[in-house]
Amino acid sequence: METAIRQKIDTWLSGNYDADTKAYLNKLLTDNNDAELNDAFYKDLEFGTGGLRGTIGIGTNRMNQYTVGMATQGLANYLKQTYPNEEIRVAIAHDSRIKSDTFAQITADVFSANGIKVFLFPELRPTPELSFVVRELKCHSGVVITASHNPKEYNGYKAYWNDGGQVIAPHDKNIIGEVQKIKSVDEVKFAGNPDLIVKIGPELDEKYRKMILGNVVFPDVIQRQKAMKIVFTPIHGTGITQVPQVLELMGFTNVHVIEEQAKPDGTFPTVVYPNPEEKEAMSLALKKAAELDADLILATDPDSDRVGIGVKNHHGKWQLLNGNQTGSLIIYYLLQAWKQAGKITGKEFVAKTIVTTDLIDKMAADYGVECPNVLTGFKYIAAKIKAYEGEKKFIAGGEESYGYLVGDAVRDKDAIASCAIIAELVAYAKDKGISLFDMMREMYAKYGFYYETLISLTKKGQSGAEEIKQMMNNMRNNPPKTVAGSPLVRLLDYELGQDRDLINGTTKPTELEKSDVLQFITADGTKVSARPSGTEPKIKFYVSVNEPLKNKEDFDAVFEKLKGKVASIVEELKLS
Repeated sequence: METAIRQKIDTWLSGNYDADTKAYLNKLLTDNNDAELNDAFYKDLEFGTGGLRGTIGIGTNRMNQYTVGMATQGLANYLKQTYPNEEIRVAIAHDSRIKSDTFAQITADVFSANGIKVFLFPELRPTPELSFVVRELKCHSGVVITASHNPKEYNGYKAYWNDGGQVIAPHDKNIIGEVQKIKSVDEVKFAGNPDLIVKIGPELDEKYRKMILGNVVFPDVIQRQKAMKIVFTPIHGTGITQVPQVLELMGFTNVHVIEEQAKPDGTFPTVVYPNPEEKEAMSLALKKAAELDADLILATDPDSDRVGIGVKNHHGKWQLLNGNQTGSLIIYYLLQAWKQAGKITGKEFVAKTIVTTDLIDKMAADYGVECPNVLTGFKYIAAKIKAYEGEKKFIAGGEESYGYLVGDAVRDKDAIASCAIIAELVAYAKDKGISLFDMMREMYAKYGFYYETLISLTKKGQSGAEEIKQMMNNMRNNPPKTVAGSPLVRLLDYELGQDRDLINGTTKPTELEKSDVLQFITADGTKVSARPSGTEPKIKFYVSVNEPLKNKEDFDAVFEKLKGKVASIVEELKLS
């Protein structure tokens, strides 16, 4: 065992930690369980693209009352430095995960013990509602306890700034700097001040729903199609607190909730992973949709910032759309609606991440709407909205990992608002006598058939982290000359901040923050992106290919061609 790790363990054994924690550590030492001890203490949890996130347990690399307390104390110290002589206000929410309510209360106690006024949701609520409340209550910061769609062993801590977006540089680094200054758990003020903790009431729920209803484009269409059959599952998470209510307020009268997954439960008993990106997590909804001959499946993840959807394809079979497809359809619909309403003036924009489909860029350009690309993490879309405030109007944005935002009242991906616009989208298509899948084929016929897939390789622990680092170094130093037979024409290295044109040999800055991401772009428009995850022990490869679709009847043939191309790329680059 490394000396530094042993020193950390000794600090926990001799410090002001509870008896159960010390007994557990002593047992691991007695059993010579170095692997578990190394993984628990080899590093401290850091803020990544999703904030603080890790498995629940004992150690500096785990989510527990001490790491949550130290993160909150660091954030409290930073807030007091940043806003001297102000009454600092923060809002706190939590999801259905194991210990989420406990961690939320600890967070409230530490803030209040530091003289900070806390607005605390007394029950679980969606992450986007927390973002909304930060802005609505004019808070300086906010925290939501969640690990989003991670497995049940995980929990996390997302910190928000006064714009309602997750913290970005320099705040994220400054906060972790304050956390690292805390050398002893004794420096954390755990004894809360109840007088400074205010429970958030139902009036904020109502304001949030009213805001979402304001996004409705064609209420008359919804009225005509109000009886369309919608199947909804919250996958044991927070979506149950808002999605059925919002759909009802919109006018939809035929919503079927999957009862087996309706109750919030952090053990997620009916799924392996509570992730709407996984077909297994959607199996109960798919079964119910087939029984009802439904029009739409909606599924939100535990903290309701992501949504997965299912619709019937052109063969009458149920198909789950991926994040790029759903995001593209939302943008396709809203661009048409804004143009029809005469609201496109040249001062509007949509936004997406660098690993999200370029189809969105192409559609935005067709409407004369700007489409800035930002680093992975919705906080960067929030930062772009903030930067353009007063100059350009935000229509919508999204990322390939099933997260979308409509309007700017929330500054994080919002599955509640997304469920609302998707339901309207399906009603709009149905009103025209077509399905959402037909609308997608129309979109591809107009702008090109873009097909993307994500390959994630899991590399756990310290050795895994080193392996991922080596993989990125190898690709950075030895990029492929060709991909699927097409020569590489452009190489973007966001760590070095370089965008290299390999045809004419010029290099320009990427003009984004530094991030360990590589992108290879070929002459035929194929794009492969490599990125270590900021929240999970994974390295992710995003593969994007495209072909013209002359008419929607050619969909199947072109789709098979694109799938074959992706398979060859995966094999060629050894991504499996």
